[in-house]
Amino acid sequence: MAVHGSGWWTYIRYDEKQDKPSVSGALLRRVAAYARPYLRLIAIMLATIVGINLLTLIPPLLFRDLIDNALPSGDVGRLNLLALGMIGIPLLSGLIGVYQRFVSARIGEGIIFDLRSCLFEHLQRMSLRFFTNTRTGELMARLNNDVVGAQQAVTSTSVNIVSNFLALVMTAAVMLSLEWRLTLVAVAILPLFLIPARRVGTILRRIARDSMNMNAQMNALMNETLNVSGALLVKIFGRSADENARFRDRAAAVRDIGISQAVVGRWFFMGLGLASSIGTAVVFWWGGMLVLQGEFTVGTIVAFGAYLTQLYGPLASLTNARVEFATSMVSFERVFEVLDLPLDIADRPKAVAPAQVEGHVRFEDVSFSYGEAGGSGVFGLQDVQRFRGPSDASAVPPVRRYHGAGHASGAGPDGDGHGPQDGDGNGNGHEAAPKPLAGRQALTNVSFEIKPGQLAALVGPSGAGKTTVTYLMPRLYDPTEGRILLDGVDIRDIQLESLAAHIGIVTQESYLFHDTIRSNLLYAKPDATQEELEDACRAANIHDHIASLPEGYDTVVGERGYRLSGGEKQRVAIARVILKDPRLLIMDEATSHLDSQSEALIQAALERLMVGRTSLVIAHRLSTILAADVILVLEAGRLVERGTHDELLAQGGLYAHLYETQFRPRPQEEPDQQAIG
Repeated sequence: MAVHGSGWWTYIRYDEKQDKPSVSGALLRRVAAYARPYLRLIAIMLATIVGINLLTLIPPLLFRDLIDNALPSGDVGRLNLLALGMIGIPLLSGLIGVYQRFVSARIGEGIIFDLRSCLFEHLQRMSLRFFTNTRTGELMARLNNDVVGAQQAVTSTSVNIVSNFLALVMTAAVMLSLEWRLTLVAVAILPLFLIPARRVGTILRRIARDSMNMNAQMNALMNETLNVSGALLVKIFGRSADENARFRDRAAAVRDIGISQAVVGRWFFMGLGLASSIGTAVVFWWGGMLVLQGEFTVGTIVAFGAYLTQLYGPLASLTNARVEFATSMVSFERVFEVLDLPLDIADRPKAVAPAQVEGHVRFEDVSFSYGEAGGSGVFGLQDVQRFRGPSDASAVPPVRRYHGAGHASGAGPDGDGHGPQDGDGNGNGHEAAPKPLAGRQALTNVSFEIKPGQLAALVGPSGAGKTTVTYLMPRLYDPTEGRILLDGVDIRDIQLESLAAHIGIVTQESYLFHDTIRSNLLYAKPDATQEELEDACRAANIHDHIASLPEGYDTVVGERGYRLSGGEKQRVAIARVILKDPRLLIMDEATSHLDSQSEALIQAALERLMVGRTSLVIAHRLSTILAADVILVLEAGRLVERGTHDELLAQGGLYAHLYETQFRPRPQEEPDQQAIG
């Protein structure tokens, strides 16, 4: 395994020459840790395996006794007992097998639960940087396909190995007691089992990993295009045919690798079957000769023939066990790849959790670069070049899709090429652009102070770093240099949950879960009463609309809240923040994409929301700027001006230019109708 780069943003590549079907002791110990809580159930399962294998050894002995004793002597009573035994033993074995399956399922489903819970909890703790560089579909593949594969390694592959090993040992012992010479002949063909296994093992392991990767790519494509936003984008641009073709390409790759896996496996088992046939033929030929010579009875060779099946079946399985087990460990390796990702934003050992905050914010020489911390996710970069259209490939450039990039990152939240963006700066894009300049600074030596209860307006051209400032305050990212203080305490010394509890964020594009309005509101305060919900919605100017809906607060909002209009969704999100009642408010007040009525309702709700709170606002409206206690003017990641509206106009700098070109009320227009771009 070759690892390139450093940190969680490195991508991991498996060298095909090194990718042998072998399992390290460290990996086995780690896998065993997940099985440890189920040791009692595992012991019960092992006991059932021993019991079933002992029972399977009895029927051939019954056949021998039938042929050698009961029939020649005409013993009817013995014949009846043998017949009952031939019925009772399979019945008892089957009942034990049902119980064994129940115990195995308990273990397997328990391990799935544990692995999924660990993965989900770890992913929840990953920083925003990780999610901006990792495709959701690939994460879903890890949580679903790979976790199930890991479970099968414990409850299916491991159980089969133990069961086959015990069956082989027990059967060989009985065969030795019957006729040691024939047993040695039967075991002598073992090399015929081992030779194909060594070669096929490496091939099957490589195919298994390729299959998982291709399935992850297919899942990622489905996740991108089958959600509301993706489907809308495809329809708007009329790209259904292209996406269908792209999906067919990936589905075809999954199909082809599946065919390869099936054919290689079939060739392998054909070889094992042929080896078994050769061994059986030799044993029957020599055994027949010994019967003709009077060395032992017909019943003995019949029983011996039955044991041959029980010997070669487990022997073939054990020959392939190393291959199967090592291949199944690929799932554990892929799960552990995610679990081993270090957290780049985490609580410090002695982080505090203040019960209350005043809301005194200070930025001290804060610098930040999206590129410095690396722009890649765990899954590396896969450039998908697509060309659909004219036969001349040079006529149209290929479309590149980047994900989990080790060499590329998304366009920035400020539209400056540093993080995820969908073109309007709301950070909800589905295709990230390659990073234009590695290490380009989003912020450089930014220092300012917001006193408790003040309103600070962030102003500047697109790409100035405004959104980056709002991302640093709640620790969605950490500064590259400098520090951010809240009430005199470095926010890195405040527990993340506590920091989140004191900060409320209103973004341009509000996200709602596919659930009821009530559930979306309760996300801010799970124990809120109906009266509190209604008060928050009244403050957000959305209660009357909710009350007019047939199901009221129990109305399902749909995927990403798409059953609500943009203004309604925004007001529900504002009500959610009001319900949270944070001391510090961060928001992007852009409402230019809404109708005038929705804009007025939202603006009134925001004004009520900001009362008595420390507010950091990316201001787009002149009314907000005029109401601000301090205006912070950013340009190219630097704080170039600060002050009140009148002070900044008097300076005649960037703010004055922006005011003259964008903010200044036009004739016959109300001042609060003006918005900053």
